[in-house]
Amino acid sequence: MAVAQLELVRRLRLSLMPYSQFIPWLLQHGIDMDLFMRELFATPIGAFFAFDVVISALALFVFVFTERTAVRVRHVWLPVVATLVVGVSLGLPLFLYMRQRCLDANTF
Repeated sequence: MAVAQLELVRRLRLSLMPYSQFIPWLLQHGIDMDLFMRELFATPIGAFFAFDVVISALALFVFVFTERTAVRVRHVWLPVVATLVVGVSLGLPLFLYMRQRCLDANTF
């Protein structure tokens, strides 16, 4: 396996770490969005992290769609879906891997 692919696998594994906190909460409370939002914004530091993640995701989407045209990255919907389902911790490394593959393919 190439170094870039090993790095992608490592980053994908690391992107699942936040679920070590979310899955136990989900098992205990189920899909209770009202409770989720109340607990997320219960403290100023929680709100800070929530806003930080949302702003990071939006910045990633701008980057993805800008680079789609500049580098001609295909299937940009994959990192967008990965970000919406898992988070920036998956969407960003996935997009950077896809982008690098396009750059390597266009280098002579």
